[in-house]
Amino acid sequence: MRALSSLRWKIAVTTTLVCCAVAAALGILVHNVVARQIVGEVRKDANRDLDHALGHYAYGTAHGDVNAALDPPGLPTPLRGLVARGRTGSMVGTYEGKPVMWAAAPADRKALAVWIPYGSTRERLRHLDTAILASSALAAGVVALAGVFLADRISRRLVTTAAVARRISAGDLDARVGFPADTGPNGSRDEVRDVAHALDSMAASLQERLEAEKRFTADVAHELRTPLTGSLAAAALLPEGRPTEMINDRLGALHRLTEDLLEISRLDSGVERADLAQVELGRAVERAVAGTRLSAEVRIVRDAVVFTDRRRLDRILANLLANAHQHGRPPVEVAVEGPVVVIRDHGGGYPPELIEQGPKRFRTGDPGRGRGQGLGLTIVAGQAAVLGITLTFANAPDGGALTTLRLPVGRLPETG
Repeated sequence: MRALSSLRWKIAVTTTLVCCAVAAALGILVHNVVARQIVGEVRKDANRDLDHALGHYAYGTAHGDVNAALDPPGLPTPLRGLVARGRTGSMVGTYEGKPVMWAAAPADRKALAVWIPYGSTRERLRHLDTAILASSALAAGVVALAGVFLADRISRRLVTTAAVARRISAGDLDARVGFPADTGPNGSRDEVRDVAHALDSMAASLQERLEAEKRFTADVAHELRTPLTGSLAAAALLPEGRPTEMINDRLGALHRLTEDLLEISRLDSGVERADLAQVELGRAVERAVAGTRLSAEVRIVRDAVVFTDRRRLDRILANLLANAHQHGRPPVEVAVEGPVVVIRDHGGGYPPELIEQGPKRFRTGDPGRGRGQGLGLTIVAGQAAVLGITLTFANAPDGGALTTLRLPVGRLPETG
């Protein structure tokens, strides 16, 4: 949200700066053109008076109604030097402390100069600059507001699209942005709408693939169950011996795999419901660990009463302990502190992708050795979701996998 807000303000500020730059360039251009025209008119009047004064001077008559004098003391030095070189010129200066436009020409090796008031012209130029600045500020303000409005529309749609993307990442594959497909008059393109439609299309395609995968998993497990049950029954009739033990061992592994697949398919379907009851967590953990017949050091720092399903909690703990023994190293420790259960081994820890993305089916926690089918932690995550347990995977600072279960206390977990 903060990044998108930053994008909104970046667009608005960029638009305003561009508008200010364009307004400044146009303002300078207008100022130069108008100022040149106004000053040119005053200069033209000064040159006309100079011609009038030169005519009177040539005939030895008075200069008439113009302000004229020979070598007046206030004549600017640059203009005086220009006349000394035999040239005629004009420039802005002062006379008796007031701004005037001077015009001078040579007359008997002297400078005949005239001057006309320039204060009103300066005032006109000042008003012109004020009008240009006010117009530029108004234009910049209007453009800034328009930029904020347009950027806000863009960012709101991006925020909506980002929120839907996060919901999809969290597993809500029914989430859609749902922007209208109409792209406006004349078929105009809208890149934000294109991104939203691409996200919706991706979510729909992903949902279809996952549903197909779930159906395939359930179908395979159901198809395997019947012949596998018959094979187990037939194996029980074989004579005792090492070959029979090996057959029963492999059939047992295949039976557990089939049951795991069926359990995952039920969890994926969302039909699982927990049989919730108040449970003393410390005693429940001790009984569950003892029931697994796997070695683990149980330490109850502080007991708590939680709402959970004992059978499903036993399943979670059994899978986590089996994973710790299979992929980690002893000692395996189970600590209960209030509604939090922490299970730790002293092996190589969880791989980074499992910590970042969570458990995935058929991806083991020990890729180096490749043991197991990678279903145990997937079942743990599914059962934890049914019970409303917050589940986190991490690695201890001094080594070893660290799994934390935070159970609900004093409330019923939300189950979809």
